Amino acid sequence: MRLIVQRTSGAEVWVEDSLHCSTKAGLMILFGSKIGDGEQSCGYLADKVVNLRIFEDDQGKMNLSALDVSAEITVVSQFTLYADTRKGRRPAFTEAMEPVEAKRLYELFVERLRASGLVVQTGVFGARMDLKFTNHGPVTIILEHDV
Repeated sequence: MRLIVQRTSGAEVWVEDSLHCSTKAGLMILFGSKIGDGEQSCGYLADKVVNLRIFEDDQGKMNLSALDVSAEITVVSQFTLYADTRKGRRPAFTEAMEPVEAKRLYELFVERLRASGLVVQTGVFGARMDLKFTNHGPVTIILEHDV
């Protein structure tokens, strides 16, 4: 399972030219699952995300977690995180998990994040979306978990 975690000053998800959801300062998470990923990764990564110290304290050091700052989180599924571009010019997605199981794991990951008590918004699984956010810092972290 692979996440792209970006610290934001706010985020919006647009679907079919309509605002689907928005969050205040916090995190934008792009979520991708590959064949063989399981539920254990959802719990591990959700815990990692909410406790990762990537928010600045009074001295400007990254010492605070999403829980410490009551961050709001936007999670969007993105199978393209498993694009294989080693051959040719068109990405292959043979490692990406099939949609039914990927959606189940995506929803489980979101559920685990919400269990932290933080505000969590989501995109629409499988939809074409426009994401609007400001990467604050910029801070971008790649998290992976393989069981």
